[in-house]
Amino acid sequence: MGHEHAHDHSHNHSHAHAPASFGRAFAIGIVLNTAFVIVEAAYGFMAGSMALVADAGHNLSDVLSLALAWIAAVLATRSPGGRFTYGFKSSTILAALANAGLLLVAIAGIAFETVDRMAQPPAVEGRIMMIVAGIGIVINAATAVLFMRGSKHDLNVRGAFLHMAADALVSLGVVIAGGLILLTGQSWIDPATSLLILGVIAWGTWGLLKDSVKMGLNAVPAHIDQDAVRGYLAALPGVSAVHDLHIWPMSTTETALTAHLEMPGGHPGDGFLHEVATALEAHHRIVHTTVQIETSRESCRAGC
Repeated sequence: MGHEHAHDHSHNHSHAHAPASFGRAFAIGIVLNTAFVIVEAAYGFMAGSMALVADAGHNLSDVLSLALAWIAAVLATRSPGGRFTYGFKSSTILAALANAGLLLVAIAGIAFETVDRMAQPPAVEGRIMMIVAGIGIVINAATAVLFMRGSKHDLNVRGAFLHMAADALVSLGVVIAGGLILLTGQSWIDPATSLLILGVIAWGTWGLLKDSVKMGLNAVPAHIDQDAVRGYLAALPGVSAVHDLHIWPMSTTETALTAHLEMPGGHPGDGFLHEVATALEAHHRIVHTTVQIETSRESCRAGC
């Protein structure tokens, strides 16, 4: 005895390529920060300031992070082809993971040198620290502003924004440390500030690492309420059950969904599928929706 079952798929392709629109921001950020890394590292060694060197190391990792994020954003705009049926959208997730890894390497290297200096802190030029770090505040804050508008919707852009915003705060800390050294003459303030800087970097890196790993494992994106999506689908006219619901990130900006809807009354037509896809995009920012219609669970088991 046969079972009637119908399969239909609806795709909504109003994609938001947020990273691609930040090409100029990435370029400006890379140029400004590369120049500043050279200046900050040079003056850091001249002034004997491990805090400046630590900040320069962090800025260098940020330059690499911006470059990776930019490359991934460009790859994400390439059309699907060959065996890459989704294109290279997931490269943005790989870039976020790589950025977190780069930061961890930078933290380990700078921490080793800083702890070594804690025992015998060398003399430090507080005035140079303040001047150079002050320049860093301006450069990093200006770069962060370039990424501010996209930081809520794209992990790649969010990573760039957080890097730059944290750098501005770190530079502010170096300015304060330089002032304290001038007032007190205590050189230990410099490596102590370096450790505080590393703590700030580690805190931000942990969040970025967690989010990028979750995306790499196809977890439901944090901005999507899975229960709300399931509830919406289950409440649709004619739907008796929802199963095999999957929601996963295709990139740092695009989310996909597949679901089986049991509709005993039969297939409702293409208009129904279009409305579902449009609603999911409008209310949950899911841009790739694939819905399979079934007349019963048994029909799926027999032919899915």
